[in-house]
Amino acid sequence: MKSKSYVIWNNKGGVGKSTICFHLASVYAAKNPDKDIVVVDMCPQANVSMMLLGGGDMGETKVEQLISEETPKSIVGYMTDSIINNYSTVNLKKFLVKVNENNEHLSKNLFLLCGDGNLELIAPLLADRANAVPLSQADKPWEQVHSIIKKVTDDLINEGRETIYFIDTNPSFSIYTQIAIISGEKLIIPINADDSSRVAISALFNLIYGSGQLHPVYGNYTFSVRLNNNGMRRPIIHLLLGNRFTQRVGAAHAFQALSEATANAMYKEYKKNPARFSNYSTGTTPLHFEDFQEKYVFELRDFNSAGVVAANQGLPLNEIAEHRVYEVYGQKIQVSKEQGELCKKVIEDLASKL
Repeated sequence: MKSKSYVIWNNKGGVGKSTICFHLASVYAAKNPDKDIVVVDMCPQANVSMMLLGGGDMGETKVEQLISEETPKSIVGYMTDSIINNYSTVNLKKFLVKVNENNEHLSKNLFLLCGDGNLELIAPLLADRANAVPLSQADKPWEQVHSIIKKVTDDLINEGRETIYFIDTNPSFSIYTQIAIISGEKLIIPINADDSSRVAISALFNLIYGSGQLHPVYGNYTFSVRLNNNGMRRPIIHLLLGNRFTQRVGAAHAFQALSEATANAMYKEYKKNPARFSNYSTGTTPLHFEDFQEKYVFELRDFNSAGVVAANQGLPLNEIAEHRVYEVYGQKIQVSKEQGELCKKVIEDLASKL
């Protein structure tokens, strides 16, 4: 039995990475009680951690408590301990948070490696260690540092139970984002229906896969080249998530056109190298565009008030459907039963594609 891991990343901000990670992990955990689900929060903002730990002020307070312990129970605490112990994963469990003990609305099989704002502060240290001069032919500092979380996601947290990892990320391409990307087997790419998302697809392929032309001076220092030089894997693309496609009802046709343009940019990359996509068998005929969309593109509806409530109160969408009115910072917010049910269904449909 082996683990599975999904990294959620786009080098464009504001596409809903943390929100999607929260909903996807919480619903997937509820639907799969026989598996261990672990969220690895690799974003210094720790938004997904706050949502999982109760949302709003409560979630923020709990994150602050975890990262303020003498040995921080967070991603920074774990990485520091691992480096001190020669990149060992032996102490992983003492850094994992049992989410249900902090948020009763979430499943008992859901765990969190908590985000930590200090990840930004230790980034220069990580970069220095990664770029250190090797002491011998066997010494590979770049690989050791960049594999520090991959060692976690390659392993089970409990023998005999499958572990599924969801890795949240920051849009920047800093060293901690590179570490996060390497730690996932499959890549989920959230996008908005806008021109910047379309342009970001080319940048994403260039950063991860080196699909652009190598610069004559800087080319050998790129992330992609160094992955190749160290014989390290990179994630394969699993899904392109069209997030918030219905945010403007009156502009549905314009948004659909933009979403198709972004999917088409992805399709062009697929035709160049289909092996970079999941569930592709070498030697088979590449899909036509319509079939590609069916297999690799998934549209998320705008969660509207349901999304506001979920983030503020740490509620999974499968529970929001059971209530109608919520209080958020003193304001009453109504979530219609229909909206709650629709949001719940779309996340469950997304989870079924994993």
